[in-house]
Amino acid sequence: MSYAIVEASGTQIKVEPGYFYDLNRLPVDEEGNYTFDKVLLINNDGEITVGQPYIEGATVEGTVMNHLRGKKVLVYKMKPKKNYRKKRGHRQELTRVMINSISLNGSVIAQAETEPEAVTPEVV
Repeated sequence: MSYAIVEASGTQIKVEPGYFYDLNRLPVDEEGNYTFDKVLLINNDGEITVGQPYIEGATVEGTVMNHLRGKKVLVYKMKPKKNYRKKRGHRQELTRVMINSISLNGSVIAQAETEPEAVTPEVV
């Protein structure tokens, strides 16, 4: 199992090829590619590489699936006996990214498994 820890959208997140993750909104169009170049750690089947703070030449490739909004978070303020009440809500803007591959110095360490295309049988 290979994974990487990357810094994206102000957070550090553990990513694996073939999985999707919701990050804070990225300035990329849907179905566009995004490259994470701030890679902090790579684990390649037990062989761990740690950066100081980032690993030189390490990248994680991903595809933006879509842009969405997170669950609503309610913020309710109240002061008892003072007739003070405020109710506000917030929905975070998110981007869903599918991780395609993890690369180190130009060579692909881990890649998402692609499904083979459906083969139609020939009619004889």
